[in-house]
Amino acid sequence: MHISVQIENFDSKDIISRLCEQRRDIGAIATFTGLVRDQSAQQDLVALELEHYPGMTEKALQSIADMAMDKWDIDDLAIVHRVGRLEPADNIVLVVVISAHRKAAFAACEFLMDYLKTQAPFWKKEITRQGESWVEARQSDTDAALSWQD
Repeated sequence: MHISVQIENFDSKDIISRLCEQRRDIGAIATFTGLVRDQSAQQDLVALELEHYPGMTEKALQSIADMAMDKWDIDDLAIVHRVGRLEPADNIVLVVVISAHRKAAFAACEFLMDYLKTQAPFWKKEITRQGESWVEARQSDTDAALSWQD
C-alpha cells in the first residue's frame, strides 16, 4: 500500500509499476487521476490552495484505504494527494487499485474517491481574479459517500 500527501507532482506510471512489480496475479488496474479545473462558472480560477494537518491527514487516508481493503477483494492500492498551491490542469489526486478482477478494482477506486472527497481532512481555497474563498462541501459528494454504507 502506498499513501502519500505531498507538494510535488506524481508520476502515475511509476506508482502503478511499483504496485504491480513482480506480480502475476493482477487482472485489473483501476485508476483515477484528478486534475485542478476552473470550476468557478463566473470567475477565472488562478490557483487552488490545499491545506492539511500533517499526521492527521495520512492517518485518515490510511483508514479509508483499510476500509476499501476490507470491503473488496483487492490486492493493493495507492492514494497520492497533493497539497500546496496548484494551478488549473495540475494533478491533484491519484487513486490506484489493483485486483484479480475488474469489478472489485472499479468499485474500490470509486469508493476511495467518494470517501476522499468527504472524509479526508483537506481544506481548499480558490484563488480567482476576483478574490479568494474557501470551498464548501457539496451535498452530492456527501450523498455519494453515504451510498457506500451498508
